[in-house]
Amino acid sequence: MDIRSLATHLNLSIGTVSRALNGRKDVSEATRKRVIEMAGKLGYTPNQAGQSLRRKRTGTAAFLLPVGPDSMTYGDPFFLSILNGVQTVLDENGLELVVLLWRIEQNPLEVLERHLRRGIADGWILAATQSQDARIALLLAQNTPFITLGRSETAGIYPSIDLDFEDMVDTVMARFLAAGHERIALITSGPGVNFSHLVTARYKAALQGAKLPFDPDLLYAGSDSAQQCAQVTTAMLALDRPPTAIFVMGENGAVGAYASLRACGLEPGRDIAIVGFRHTAACAALQPPLSCFSVPVRDIGEDLARALMLAMKGPSGDQPMPPKLWKMTWVDGASG
Repeated sequence: MDIRSLATHLNLSIGTVSRALNGRKDVSEATRKRVIEMAGKLGYTPNQAGQSLRRKRTGTAAFLLPVGPDSMTYGDPFFLSILNGVQTVLDENGLELVVLLWRIEQNPLEVLERHLRRGIADGWILAATQSQDARIALLLAQNTPFITLGRSETAGIYPSIDLDFEDMVDTVMARFLAAGHERIALITSGPGVNFSHLVTARYKAALQGAKLPFDPDLLYAGSDSAQQCAQVTTAMLALDRPPTAIFVMGENGAVGAYASLRACGLEPGRDIAIVGFRHTAACAALQPPLSCFSVPVRDIGEDLARALMLAMKGPSGDQPMPPKLWKMTWVDGASG
């Protein structure tokens, strides 16, 4: 039922019904009560688009989400769990969530600009943050509420939630070094992605701390998918001095690394130590069990939603929300 039908049923003007539903003072209490009771009986639902235009609010938060190369093969359990947490908190607070995808060959800034022109959301969650991220600069310039899943070096004051990648690298490198490995390889995402920059810097610092030389042949920045990680691992194994241990970033990168090792007649954990990023469903099926990390992904999603809602309410003081880091828990497998 629309407002016109409700007004006809009550023998009132549309304007009177609208003012009554919106609590306007120029409508008597008796009329307001009558309108609200009849609206409930007849199942009237306000037109959200019309309300949004009047209030200049949509009641919606948008998550700008990248689609990675493994999404079609393995799904995306990381972001699905994040979205589950975000949706739970928004639902509890009467807000809607829209998910807007962008492919890796697209320019994420252009995707964001297009959706901002359409005015579809009151607040934004940005993932796959870049070291210098033009999307952040744009939202800051427009004074649009947002939060980032991931840190960035982009100037400005804004909330962000990220994983403690530095602690993760310290844990992996300490294990490899304690086991006597000196040829330690790192396979990570492209250098523009900020977490890859953080991981690479910490990896180099750990080598320096152990007085081991950095070998650029043992670092590959630009690989996310299982297929790419397999190709990179195969290339590293062909080196004159191949690695004895490999740290593979990327949700399902260890799947590719395992396949590459076995194609070369090597056994993960026995001939070469392998540590992966996260305990995913695909990696959980690997044998021997993968050494990796457990991440409270759904909790992080809930945290993102709560922080975004604070940002959407406007500034509450002079102190911005500090960047928050979530620690990861080591999962002791048999691969590294």
